Amino acid sequence: LRKRNPFKRIYAWYIQEPLDVSLMNEAAQTLLTFEDFSSFARTGSDVKHHRCDVRKAVFTEKGTELHFDIAADRFLRNMVRAIVGTLLDVGKGKLSVDEFRSVVQAKDRSKAGTSAKAHGLYLHEIRYNALLESFENA
Repeated sequence: LRKRNPFKRIYAWYIQEPLDVSLMNEAAQTLLTFEDFSSFARTGSDVKHHRCDVRKAVFTEKGTELHFDIAADRFLRNMVRAIVGTLLDVGKGKLSVDEFRSVVQAKDRSKAGTSAKAHGLYLHEIRYNALLESFENA
């Protein structure tokens, strides 16, 4: 939320600092060029690899709300919250787009920003059709 709303306080995260949303979107688009998201994975998580195919990552402003939509073939534990927290650092002027790119390339969680709060994080949709088709064609 960009403006306090007592009715949404448990469903969304209020951020009062000014944000450069266009810069955040520029940084978010770089995610589509990477496949290793180790920098945004929870440390110590038990996964075989940190590869993900991010196909969409975009912020949209809807009135006093700022929405982040991300789509991928899979997500690592804490990945979306870590990405959003780091993109907020870009929007606040703490990181440049090039520095954000360097964070992803580092493959080191300690280089990324603080994870965003869980307020407002929703699983909107799961699509299995493409996944099922790939198994059927294998």
